[in-house]
Amino acid sequence: MDGLDAVAVPDLDRLRRYLSALVSARRGPVHTTVAFNAVYFGYDLDGQGYGGSPLDPDAFPVVTLEESSPAIPVGAMVRIATGSHPLYAEIVYKEGQHPAVSALGDVPGWESGAPAGAVGVRSPFPGEAPVRRELLVPDTHAFGEALSLSPAQLGRLRLQQRWLNQDGHVVVNACYPSHEAAGQDALTAYADYLLSEARAQLLSPAVPVSFVDLVGGDDDQLLRRALLRTLHLLQSVLATCESVRCWGPYAMARTSLAAAWQDDGPLGGGDMSTLASSLKLAGQATVRRRHGMPTATTVYTAIGPRLRTYPGAGPMLRGIDYAAAVCRANLAVADVVRRESENGLFDNGTRVCLDDAFESGGIWRSHRPGEDGSAVDPLSPTGLGWRAASEPPTTRPVAQPAADPDPLPTGSAVDEPDPIPVDAPLGDTGLGQPELLRVTDSEVVWKLPLRLAHIMDGYLPLRPLVADELRAVIRERTAVVRLELSHPGGELDESEMVQDTVPDLGGEQGRLSEIEWPLDFFPGIALLLQWPRGGQVIRATTVPLETPVTVDGLTIGHHYSKEVLTREHAPGSTRESDSPAALDERGLVMRAVRRCGLLTVDGHALLDRSVLPTVVYGTRPASHQVIALEAAVEELLAVGRLYSATGSRDENGCPHHPARAGQQPIPLIGYNPNPVPAPRASASPVAPDQNWPGPATPHQVHGFLRRLRPGSSPSEAQRAAYRRHCRKLGKADGWELPTGYTFVTEHTRAR
Repeated sequence: MDGLDAVAVPDLDRLRRYLSALVSARRGPVHTTVAFNAVYFGYDLDGQGYGGSPLDPDAFPVVTLEESSPAIPVGAMVRIATGSHPLYAEIVYKEGQHPAVSALGDVPGWESGAPAGAVGVRSPFPGEAPVRRELLVPDTHAFGEALSLSPAQLGRLRLQQRWLNQDGHVVVNACYPSHEAAGQDALTAYADYLLSEARAQLLSPAVPVSFVDLVGGDDDQLLRRALLRTLHLLQSVLATCESVRCWGPYAMARTSLAAAWQDDGPLGGGDMSTLASSLKLAGQATVRRRHGMPTATTVYTAIGPRLRTYPGAGPMLRGIDYAAAVCRANLAVADVVRRESENGLFDNGTRVCLDDAFESGGIWRSHRPGEDGSAVDPLSPTGLGWRAASEPPTTRPVAQPAADPDPLPTGSAVDEPDPIPVDAPLGDTGLGQPELLRVTDSEVVWKLPLRLAHIMDGYLPLRPLVADELRAVIRERTAVVRLELSHPGGELDESEMVQDTVPDLGGEQGRLSEIEWPLDFFPGIALLLQWPRGGQVIRATTVPLETPVTVDGLTIGHHYSKEVLTREHAPGSTRESDSPAALDERGLVMRAVRRCGLLTVDGHALLDRSVLPTVVYGTRPASHQVIALEAAVEELLAVGRLYSATGSRDENGCPHHPARAGQQPIPLIGYNPNPVPAPRASASPVAPDQNWPGPATPHQVHGFLRRLRPGSSPSEAQRAAYRRHCRKLGKADGWELPTGYTFVTEHTRAR
């Protein structure tokens, strides 16, 4: 007999009461491994924590911010390097912190469910020790007041950001001994940790009842089995506590959840409802294919970064509160999925499911049109993002000519005149679709990669929701919509910062026309767009990269779509024209591969080498043209501009990469965008003892609404400023501040 049935009813009831009290007493969610620590080492619920336990804090492993160290599981007791006072803590939460996840919570598909050590769509090499960037949330008060730093001391550590980051967390490069170890579940990882690095802690003779006594020996296998049984038992007990709700291995008190969701403040019920709605709308297609077929879209959203985008959320995402906020948000989304969908499939045709439970607080997948997922639990992470990206589906690439069943021999002749280069149509593949980020009563926020057509024709496509509401707004007014551009870290002419555009709201998708896009803007640059509902202003801003990169000689300092850049920044594509007419053979080859090859999420493009002449010329070219193209391919391969790969072709003539078993192998030529860090401008020399930053760069901050804390109200000055702001914008739906908000006036801020 095992599990709950193996415990006597009185003992089980006593354990439930203690664990329920433990979850209520601790500020954040209680992981199963933390519950084990509390039961085994003795956690005092009256405020002393582990202060009276037999633990030896000086024997805890040391973790250091932004450094490499052996992987630390949730539940580990650690010392955080501070350079002065020792900081003892219990790790109560951790998550992946991959740099590919944006500050807005946007996730490249391949990262969702990717194994530790994966780079782009490449799997980690067998035998290599994987390294994963991880965020650890420490409970620095777990050992009582005697072993805790004061709030002022902790505040200084966060301010310095040398030992803790600004939120009181520790980000490390976690080194795993093997891929198997990196893929372990949290309970198995903690059991192995207790039997290795923390063995002396586990087998301390000072604990009330040691595992050696419980199992009757110190054999590792015997101890490991007993540990795993105990951990799984505790997880089952937590799941059956009436006063507790669990998100995976994390337990939270139902009373604290209810209070948070009923709160009207930041990250309260309103924001959680908005979050769930944004996931339902994230896969909403805005462009339709011909014959009315909807464009398939898939969006991956990371919960942790997305929570930071809500007004006023910053102070509520510090320390242990961050772990609580992430678990609450995931439970809120899970409740909506369970309550309002058919196994994840919503009425609007979007299927929402959890795809990765570990990375960045959890990654949710929104796919439209929703596939039949009746056999798959939408709350069981399956890593579809990684699985789909590591073998690109056939619906991603642009249609290209099938292989000629009787390919043209290199030396054969064709009728003159020689054909001229042509472009295969790019087609409508859902490339660069807009992504809805937030819809509230006061604003609509979405993200859009700028396309070459937008730059050449001077327009900005609008989301249907924005276009529909703008029609009503401008019906009785001057048909002008102001576009305000912000380009942090870049250059804008004064005439480009604020532009009066002409709205074209006819048809299914509206647009703003007569826009002069800045010279700094290139195909693929990501725009974060915001429309205050009821107004005639749309604000667009770019988001700087932490580290600028260079791709094919183009220096990129802002977030961008790798797919759009590959397709639409090919040779022959400029702001004024898009044609292969003036290209030499090397340019023709590069353009054909980038525009017509199989496209991956990280911007690689792979083309069937045998159909290259037909793709370039649209028909069978002359023999000397084929020879020239082949010579150009060899030159590009030799200098590393292209690479060779092997794919396969199915019975319908469609190419695939990687090659599929049982299909005809074919040679491919591939383009790798290979972004490399761009050299930064050298800073002015300073004396060794001068560590202050350089002069701040002033920038304009537009007026915006800020949520107030419960019980607070805006001043009359703010109310009057908001009315002036609404009058200036031509806002039509009332000029009074929404309940619970104040207005921050336009001002200049230094970065």
